[in-house]
Amino acid sequence: MKKIRILSTFVVIIATAVFMSSCGNKRKPGLTYMPDMAYSRAYEAYAPNNLGKENINYVPYPVEGTIRRGDLFPYPLPDDTNGYRLSAQIKDPLPPLDSNAMKEAARLFNINCAICHGEKMDAQGPLATGGKVPAVANLTTSTYLKMPEGTMFHSITYGKNNMGSYASQLTRKQRWMVIQYIKKHQAELSGGTTEAAPADSTKAAPADSTAK
Repeated sequence: MKKIRILSTFVVIIATAVFMSSCGNKRKPGLTYMPDMAYSRAYEAYAPNNLGKENINYVPYPVEGTIRRGDLFPYPLPDDTNGYRLSAQIKDPLPPLDSNAMKEAARLFNINCAICHGEKMDAQGPLATGGKVPAVANLTTSTYLKMPEGTMFHSITYGKNNMGSYASQLTRKQRWMVIQYIKKHQAELSGGTTEAAPADSTKAAPADSTAK
């Protein structure tokens, strides 16, 4: 009789535990503690994950000297005076942005650039008008209307004057997208003429136009 009571109590406890566990959020998968290779949790290449916290060895970055699929070629010019001069010959490797991509470029500009340059690119961003950052570039002036896209990319990548590098905030593709957005806005201001003066071919060797 005593054994039956113990067994009955044990069954009730198990049944209660099963019932309570079924009341959880079904949208959240439970903790996988013993998959036994029954299935694999798929991760997109280079996507953020918590494998490191789980002590799972995984290198999410491309092997040195390689380019991950879908990425642009590395920017070939150094951060020096000569690199800045040569950047005028670097061409945008992206095709013209469609309306959706241009909206994304505008969003990236407003997040990363408008804080200083202003949404209208007239150097009237909150940090500029508040006196937090001196001498903010007015992208609507002739100097920047004529600035080559490659020079803009060089400045965003390495920083220029009071502006620091945005290479860690924006991917190479995103930087080119922002530049297309800037050039589009400049063209609207100048009636569609934002062509830069041709670079002096006697001073600079041709650069790889496929580079970022």
